[in-house]
Amino acid sequence: MVFPDMPVALDYSNGSRVETPSGTSCGPLKIVIIGGGIGGLTAALALRQNGHDVVVLEQWDGSNETGAAIHLAPNSNGVLRRLGLYAETIGANPMLRHTEYATDGSQIRSLDLTESNKQWQHQWLLAHRIHLHAELQRLVKSHDGPGRPVDLRYSCTVKDLNCDTATAILDNGESVEGDVIIGADGVFSAARTKVKGGHLRPFSSGKSAFRFLVKKQDALDDPLTRKFAERDGELVMFLGPDSKIVAYPCKNNELLNFVCIHPSEKTSAPADDWNTGGSKKALLDVYADFDESARALLSKSDPASLKVWQLLDMETLPTWVNNKLALLGDAAHPFLPHQGQGGGQAIEDAAALAVVLPLGTQADEVAERLKLYETCRYERAHRIQEYTRQAGRCLGEDGKIDMMEYVNYNFGHDEFDSATGIFNKWCWAKNPDIYWRMPVSFGPSPGPRQALYTNEPQPARHSTFTTASIKFKTSRTFLQNLFPTESFKFKSPGTVAYASFSQTTLGKMEWLGGSGYRHFGMYIHGVRYTKQNGETVDGTYMPLLFESLTDPIVSGRDELGMPKVFCDVDIRRREDSYRVRTSWQGSMFGKFNLDELEEADPAAEAGTIGGEADYGILTYKYSPAVGERGKADAAYAVVVPHAEESKVVPSKVTGLWKCKKPNFKFDALTQQDLPTLHHIVSKLAQTPVYEFISGKVVEGYGVPDVSAARRIE
Repeated sequence: MVFPDMPVALDYSNGSRVETPSGTSCGPLKIVIIGGGIGGLTAALALRQNGHDVVVLEQWDGSNETGAAIHLAPNSNGVLRRLGLYAETIGANPMLRHTEYATDGSQIRSLDLTESNKQWQHQWLLAHRIHLHAELQRLVKSHDGPGRPVDLRYSCTVKDLNCDTATAILDNGESVEGDVIIGADGVFSAARTKVKGGHLRPFSSGKSAFRFLVKKQDALDDPLTRKFAERDGELVMFLGPDSKIVAYPCKNNELLNFVCIHPSEKTSAPADDWNTGGSKKALLDVYADFDESARALLSKSDPASLKVWQLLDMETLPTWVNNKLALLGDAAHPFLPHQGQGGGQAIEDAAALAVVLPLGTQADEVAERLKLYETCRYERAHRIQEYTRQAGRCLGEDGKIDMMEYVNYNFGHDEFDSATGIFNKWCWAKNPDIYWRMPVSFGPSPGPRQALYTNEPQPARHSTFTTASIKFKTSRTFLQNLFPTESFKFKSPGTVAYASFSQTTLGKMEWLGGSGYRHFGMYIHGVRYTKQNGETVDGTYMPLLFESLTDPIVSGRDELGMPKVFCDVDIRRREDSYRVRTSWQGSMFGKFNLDELEEADPAAEAGTIGGEADYGILTYKYSPAVGERGKADAAYAVVVPHAEESKVVPSKVTGLWKCKKPNFKFDALTQQDLPTLHHIVSKLAQTPVYEFISGKVVEGYGVPDVSAARRIE
């Protein structure tokens, strides 16, 4: 998996567009979007920026756009900003105050939102729908910005869909084929009929609404209505028993957008058209019982913009997807206008689609990815849908009206981040054997046995090693005190034992970006581990491994149970000598010398990097319990069989030098010199050396990743 590079405009000093791992390095998908409204075009923009090829089929002819204003609350405004659309540059103005009046004109409450709005990263904006739609059209078609321009086609009526082949069939007989189909064709969606439960149809909520625009200056010029327009960014509501008037500014506070909700029986609005012209007389008749100042506002309505339509609701669909088809916006979840979240939820849908369909998504993964999109969005969209129904209750309808009641849930959300969290967990769940290490907050950890964002190993076939080792005769009775449990014993009862110190320099390690590191370990030979059932495992016990780099220390301790600690390891190599110095922050504690080296036949070398040709390396994993001194969360023996390791990455010896005069010397120094290592180095300094047996330097390539390590029991 790789993270695509998505350069986008942002409005903060650090941070980038949410990145999501893709499955492979495949090319772009062809995505067919039915519907070129705000939701469809936002999806087109986001998916274009992912690098996909996008076609939008819009039945509108592209002439005069209709519509009024739209709330861009922090949750939806944040999505648009991530996509490089800044609504304030197209006339959107901030929502700064919420004021409510009774039908008699008395003020119920007025809330200054200046302070409360500061808790949201993005502004709550009020935009003209036409301006937002035009800007989305411009961005999707532009040759600037990331991705290829969207193929936006007007006057395209979709007659049928094939969800299995992602094909849209137009009324002129043309077929538009893709890898994905997005049904963003609104409340009367044709795409909806292709999903389970698609027989469900929108029905009247019992309410209808007038919508129209008024020039703000007209309201300011009238003493009766001046107070409703004096403050920029103020949303005004008049609340009646079964009706209400909502007015708020847009277009840089130059226009007032009105939505006047009332019982459907009071008007004759059609159910299938939200652009039906309304009558000013009918408008004033519906609100005849409202205060004269409210009616004065209504009388300023622009007849050209006055429309009336039924507010439609719909039962919850059991699913939004079918194979390669997914619904978006009102096609999936029609919204009533009471919270101003309908457009916002369509915008959030678009963000979720972009997250689950990054560049590199394979065509045969599409159906599964679209189900994941539904997982990201289904609960939240329908929850806000229900909140909206509750917020739409009028004063006489068994419930109070409180537009601000659900603000925290609605606004305190970023769909890019939310969907990314879900998507990442889905990706990780597909690889249940993936390695995790602290810090787990950022996902699985790469290392020598696992590449970044995958559970694939990182083979080190071309990695190099140079190992210098000194084998010596020592005391069995001394070394046995280094065994962690009674299950470890020497095979031989004699008081003489053999051990080695081995230093290895690793290079060209792929998991380290081509760099390397050094390690220095102690190896005690001729050790037998006896299981609880009496079976035995013979090998070389490694009580200690110094390493010069944090990354292998952490991965080796966590994943393999290796007893790794840090120190600096310096090497000076000459034609006939090899010298190692170990130190900690300038305090040198070990000298390791191989002098009078003579080249030998590499084919004669049968040993391993660890220094001995035996069954494998024995170690002991120990992880302390947090808050319980002396107790372990994990404590068990581990073995790394050499034969199994060589199957993963075989090692090839290319050079061998043998030493006539090997020697080493450890200096325990003081606790102040080695505050975290003195307990270790002092034991190394005490280790008796009866005789130096041999010394050698081995070079080669192919470094095992130790993935054969396993618990003994």
